[in-house]
Amino acid sequence: MTRASSRQYPNLYKDSVSLMAVTARVTGLDGIEAGSVVMASAANVENLAAAGLGEFEVRPNDLVVAVRGDPDACAQALELADTLLSAAPANADGAVADMAPTSIAMARARNGDLDLALISVPGDYAAAEAMKALRLGMDVMVFSDNVSPAAELAIKTYAAQADLMVMGPDCGTSIVNGIPLGFANVVRRGPIGVVGASGTGTQEVTVRIHQGGSGVSQALGTGGHDLAETIGGISMLHGLAALDGDPGTDVIVLVSKPPAPAVAAKVLAAAAASAKPVVVIFLGADPAAIDGKGVYGAVDLAQAADMAVTLAAGGNPGRDDVPIPDEIRKLLRDKASRLTDAQQYVRGIFSGGTFCFEAQLVHRAAGITAHSNTPVDGNTALADIAASVENTIIDMGDDEFTQGRPHPMIDPSLRDSRIRAEAADPDTAVVLFDVVLGYGSAVDPIAGLLPVLTAARDTHVVFIGYVCGTDLDPQNRDQVVARLESAGVLVASSNAEAATWSATLIAQRAGVTA
Repeated sequence: MTRASSRQYPNLYKDSVSLMAVTARVTGLDGIEAGSVVMASAANVENLAAAGLGEFEVRPNDLVVAVRGDPDACAQALELADTLLSAAPANADGAVADMAPTSIAMARARNGDLDLALISVPGDYAAAEAMKALRLGMDVMVFSDNVSPAAELAIKTYAAQADLMVMGPDCGTSIVNGIPLGFANVVRRGPIGVVGASGTGTQEVTVRIHQGGSGVSQALGTGGHDLAETIGGISMLHGLAALDGDPGTDVIVLVSKPPAPAVAAKVLAAAAASAKPVVVIFLGADPAAIDGKGVYGAVDLAQAADMAVTLAAGGNPGRDDVPIPDEIRKLLRDKASRLTDAQQYVRGIFSGGTFCFEAQLVHRAAGITAHSNTPVDGNTALADIAASVENTIIDMGDDEFTQGRPHPMIDPSLRDSRIRAEAADPDTAVVLFDVVLGYGSAVDPIAGLLPVLTAARDTHVVFIGYVCGTDLDPQNRDQVVARLESAGVLVASSNAEAATWSATLIAQRAGVTA
């Protein structure tokens, strides 16, 4: 019999990145069905109740640990959380460090050289903390989400007037002076700067630049709402100007899902005025409509990175389609021939929202419509996110899946369960998925997936994956790819390539020419 257990910590603050890491450790224990370690904001308390983890009378500055499962496992989980939360920070020599500053002002007073603040607090308080840092003359990265458009506009307007950069809110990825922030990969330094309104989109562009033999000067996230009409692209325009003036940057890449038309026009005008070549990927936009003097439109994320690498090397980038290798086309044909008549559909299971978006676009271009919790134009919204319908491509990092639990990049167990269910569905022909490496992601993101792949061998389901990472990441991309391939997965070199392979097989099954 399972039960819910909890522990409360009055006036204890931990940032959301740390809390997600503790949550992943706690929920990874045997016998734990669900759990969450969060600050007691009103939204978080509501999410705990909705997840069946209990109801709490707490204040926003309290911290709550809540778990559900076997009683003995719950007790173990609470003790583990207590140990992790109470661990004293240590210096490099292992000695306990002095008490950490409890405010941005205290940190700045202790070290006047600090010029960047990373904000990771509940969204209701993030804008106020960001404004404190801006008034101290610091650039800001706001990892927090659930910040209102009005608050975002206010802090970005102030920052623009003060010639400061706001990365975010809801900025999951940046690389500043070679230091990965949030969910980011380890890439070599080099001449290409990136400004991205997409976290996983920025990750793919930066890792692809690394894999192409070049490197990244800076990667500046803007948050996913920056190019909405209400915000007007303030951060992207500031980031573009900053990289234009940066002597360490020779080529600039701009990354986003489709911006508001007026904002897109403003950003493209600024790109055309840049003294440096600018590659632009607005996913789903016609690249020919983006092309201009010194501005190069790209079809997909990988192509944007490749064009930037070519420009940085002094070459002239092209936009030709990359054909499917003959050996892959033959392999797809062979695998398709083993499928049953019922196996007709793709099931895309993504932890990266932009990867989900791009995969839908690739399938739509091949004449394949799909259902999704985050549908692109022409696709259909899922009535029940837990139940796939025909072709289904879902973003498991969306808020609907992460309420009360860590993001699937941190804890991929829910992803693994969904892949297991899709592989067991007699209608499934292809399971398409991503694995995102780097800082912030799970130490071993495929440990729970490999048994699922082994168990599904007899179903003849085709597994196609993309691993976003580098050889320098803590998880080591080369090793992850080798383990997946040994388990029978077709691993593509980019998300768009993986989606193209999937669309080709599905089109064959449906009698559509891809």
